[in-house]
Amino acid sequence: QVQLVESGGGLVQPGGSLRLSCAASGFTLDYYTIGWFRQPPGKEREGVSCISSSGGSTYYLDSVKGRFTISRDNAKNTVYLQMNSLKPEDTAVYYCATRTYGRSCTRPIDFNPWGQGTQVTVSS
Repeated sequence: QVQLVESGGGLVQPGGSLRLSCAASGFTLDYYTIGWFRQPPGKEREGVSCISSSGGSTYYLDSVKGRFTISRDNAKNTVYLQMNSLKPEDTAVYYCATRTYGRSCTRPIDFNPWGQGTQVTVSS
């Protein structure tokens, strides 16, 4: 069964850190660009970051540049999103997904499959 599973979300105070993991099963991530998206309550899903198959190319949403770092360990079939200096506006459900079409890191329609998501809440 092909699936992605996110983990690592939780409740954190402003300024805190979390590391999200995206583990694949049923297929290998080696050949795919992987994206992290988030969906705040009542808002549309937005592309946060993505990483090329080799790890040599990355993209970040402007609002997370300098705070978030995407990485991958193909040997573990896992992609990570290190999130530092978290802000309340980072609160959302975070999803990882495999890009299967095009070159965009911001169009959800280009990504499939998706994980079930992990909740990140930044609040004091």
